[in-house]
Amino acid sequence: MAKEGHKYIFVLGGVMSGVGKGVVASSVGLLLQQKGYPINLVKIDPYLNVDAGTMNPTEHGETFVLRSGLETDQDMGNYERFLGRDLTNEDYMTSGMVYQSVIARERALEYGGKCVEAIPHVRDEILHRIESAAAYNGSRISVIEIGGTIGDFQNALFIEAARVLKMNHPEDVLFMMVSYLPTPGTLGEMKTKPTQMAVRDLNSYGVQPDFIVARSKEPVDEKRKEKLAIWCNVRKDRIISAPDISSIYEAPLNFEKDKLGDAVLDALRLPEKKKASLTAWRKFVRAAMDTKAPEVSIAVVGKYFDTGDFVLSDAYLSVIEAIKFSAAKLGRRAKITWINSKDLEKGGSKATAMLGKFDGIIVPGGFGESGIEGKIKAIQFAREQKIPYFGLCYGMQLMVIEYARNVLGLKDAHTTEIKKSAAHPVVDVMLEQKKHLAANKYGGTMRLGVYPAYLKKGTMARAAYKKELVEERHRHRYEINPAYVGQLEVAGLVFSGTSPDGVLMEIAELPRAKHPFMLGTQFHPELQARPLDPHPLFTEFLRAAVSNKKGK
Repeated sequence: MAKEGHKYIFVLGGVMSGVGKGVVASSVGLLLQQKGYPINLVKIDPYLNVDAGTMNPTEHGETFVLRSGLETDQDMGNYERFLGRDLTNEDYMTSGMVYQSVIARERALEYGGKCVEAIPHVRDEILHRIESAAAYNGSRISVIEIGGTIGDFQNALFIEAARVLKMNHPEDVLFMMVSYLPTPGTLGEMKTKPTQMAVRDLNSYGVQPDFIVARSKEPVDEKRKEKLAIWCNVRKDRIISAPDISSIYEAPLNFEKDKLGDAVLDALRLPEKKKASLTAWRKFVRAAMDTKAPEVSIAVVGKYFDTGDFVLSDAYLSVIEAIKFSAAKLGRRAKITWINSKDLEKGGSKATAMLGKFDGIIVPGGFGESGIEGKIKAIQFAREQKIPYFGLCYGMQLMVIEYARNVLGLKDAHTTEIKKSAAHPVVDVMLEQKKHLAANKYGGTMRLGVYPAYLKKGTMARAAYKKELVEERHRHRYEINPAYVGQLEVAGLVFSGTSPDGVLMEIAELPRAKHPFMLGTQFHPELQARPLDPHPLFTEFLRAAVSNKKGK
């Protein structure tokens, strides 16, 4: 269990969802880490899904896969990107996980015949997981984000667990509420009442916030801070203004200016070990936000965009961030345009020709039949017009299908995910996956997490990584069918990365003599891209896109 005197910071959200709890938790974690404290970040999701793998990306956003293979919420991606390190299974928790553990223990008679109830048994399981995460990481401070909004029925037990921890260790636990202060257009005045009511809701759980991070369009003025201090019973110097910013990566810099890290250490009765060194982070933010940097235009051709009248890019969050990181490294500003592959299917050659104005094209991961032919059209256009192309997971599989159809001449080439009776199943379900599908076992059964790949000499992939063996994160059931690898290679496609036994094709590419950059990965390289350590394949893709722009 966690050591005596271990410190816990709970981050909760008030007024509405989407206020930036994950960014606040990530920023606090980064600041405390930079000040010399070993920290761990934990995300609690109140839904009953055991993990995030079975949820619709259009509704929930990206599924972020940990090194271990656990499918998690996209906030875990932000945690890894801000901290610059891999997280573990212990750092993620859902209601489904908690209840599954409690029920399994009940079935095994581990409760000794007692009536198993939400309190104390479910609550204690939550506490056990929080403390186990701290012990596993060997941290000094845990930053724990409780998903949802104060007042939600679903997260009440997690807040109750935090309350009990505070009751037992009053000097070791603090609560940070991230709340929203609206400025209604008709009034033109920032209103504090919604946040006051959110604090009252939190008080009804027996919890008093120690900090309020006040999210708003404009900076929170002194008058509003005084009002919040009086009505929310929070010290004025612990009400932190967090106005809208251009980039989430500005947040820790702004918080450091306001000495949030110092205030948190003071509230936890911990000494400052050293000044936070954010020099490298500041340099990255400057590069990423340089509006004078030359632009490079990237089209992301996907299908998880449309949700009512809105465009949802969260389904590809890690891809977007990976592009930004590599663009900043190259001194460029990435202009990303979302192209719905379903529109390419309907729009014919005119719609596809529109892709010619972009410097590079990405087809990210995905599942299912919807929009697939639109993606294949985009890939064909990129290949024939020699526009740099980067395919991720499904984007690699479709790249190989397009090549098989239009270069190898196998017109009925397809994936058995879509067409089980395809005459040429160039992409087929992995052998060990067939038993899962037959038994309707979908959750947590894909090829998940880190696997090694060997890279061939003389290829773009090997040149980008500058090493022979790499480890990358996967999330898929289907693979390139080994029966077609020989034909595809004879036709000019190069499989530059393979599993150690040579059976699974991990990277496909065209030689530079044929195309400036046409490469696809079976894995998801975006999951390992970091602000201070961009992914080499994204960097090489963007470098090719920059060259393409110059060529134009």
